[in-house]
Amino acid sequence: MGALRYSYFVLPDAELAVEIDPRTLTEAMAEALGCSGVTRASLGVQSFDPAVQRAINRLQSFEQTAKGVEQLRRSGVSRLNFDLLYGLPLQTVQSCLDTVVKCIELRPDRFSVFGYAHVPSFKKHQRKIDEDALPASIERHLRSETIAEALVGAGYVRIGFDHFALPNDSLAAAKHDGRLRRNFQGYTDDTAETIIGLGASAVGRMPQGFVQNVVATRDYLARIADDRLATVKGYSFTADDRFRADLIERVMCDMAVDLSKIARSHGRDPKTAIIDRSRLEGLIAGGAVTMEGDERLFVREGAEFLVRSVASAFDAHLTRSAATHSRAV
Repeated sequence: MGALRYSYFVLPDAELAVEIDPRTLTEAMAEALGCSGVTRASLGVQSFDPAVQRAINRLQSFEQTAKGVEQLRRSGVSRLNFDLLYGLPLQTVQSCLDTVVKCIELRPDRFSVFGYAHVPSFKKHQRKIDEDALPASIERHLRSETIAEALVGAGYVRIGFDHFALPNDSLAAAKHDGRLRRNFQGYTDDTAETIIGLGASAVGRMPQGFVQNVVATRDYLARIADDRLATVKGYSFTADDRFRADLIERVMCDMAVDLSKIARSHGRDPKTAIIDRSRLEGLIAGGAVTMEGDERLFVREGAEFLVRSVASAFDAHLTRSAATHSRAV
């Protein structure tokens, strides 16, 4: 933090957030974060079910997590997020509910509820997980909606399809005012056009496109030591990319999109917005989506979990991709 403040002018009201594993948090670390001006911390919870924890080799008690919350709040880090996962091995609907009920006792400001992505070819440590213990898509959906219903019932506002926030949180305010944004890191109320990724493999977003640093830590350190940029990969946005990014962001944030309005702002014909019409027609037939001609699209309440499938109908790159990282549900 000292190095960042030395290199950049940090606004007095800037939000400074950090991701924390409660299992390694100490009192001294919490105090250091508070003294550094950190205002928000995101804590990984995943699940409090001991059987699930053993299956994913992450033993973390509720008491351990509660202690971390207390330490952070006492140190002045008052805005807290919890990360939950569904689709984990041996996880049940009841264990999901039990985990949420315990989390609500600690009253974090936000929840991020992610589907577990099993990609052992990419993440070697996942090879130890028994794939037969992983739930099917319908079972994953039941778990995710159990978590969502419990959080909404406890007074949290649903933000998009995988975030939840207390009504007085800035994300909830952004949703209410139509200012919600989404970038490759998730939902945000930040309007900045530039995200600078620091560190090995970090991704950044510039107004012109995406950039990524070298992946290997050794190579990253060598480049920095040689006073060179660590950036090794980039992608420049086309006019069509910008058009589709606006379409996808609005449907992901608002569960609705005015195709005609966005098309006009890009000098495009609204009829060119939809890439995968058959996918969209299937969602309409299933009652998840309604459309007013070719101009406006709405995701039905209760079908938020399908919004990534809806958004993919506007994605010109997806059909050319050889693989996807995680399931839509």
